Amino acid sequence: MARKSLIQREKKRQKLEQKYYWIRRSSKKEIRRVTSMREKLKIHEKLQSLPRNSAPIRLHRRCFLTGRPRANYRDFGLSGHILREMVHACLLPGVTRSSW
Repeated sequence: MARKSLIQREKKRQKLEQKYYWIRRSSKKEIRRVTSMREKLKIHEKLQSLPRNSAPIRLHRRCFLTGRPRANYRDFGLSGHILREMVHACLLPGVTRSSW
């Protein structure tokens, strides 16, 4: 189980990313549209003034049940060992069981 503070930090990043999504997206479109270098620098400064944690690259997928940050499967939102336990317990329909 991941520490609660790390999970809460990740949730805070998600909220910030949603809050600044449209500002960041419109600024990036504007940079592509503008031709003068001076205007591009002004827009870039505006992007730099946004909070760091509002950037989508800083988000990290975590396991839905345990909060584990590694070995996550996008389709299920679960980490590998939790996924395997659930498959063996027949809790995930449509997933075939394997033993290795």
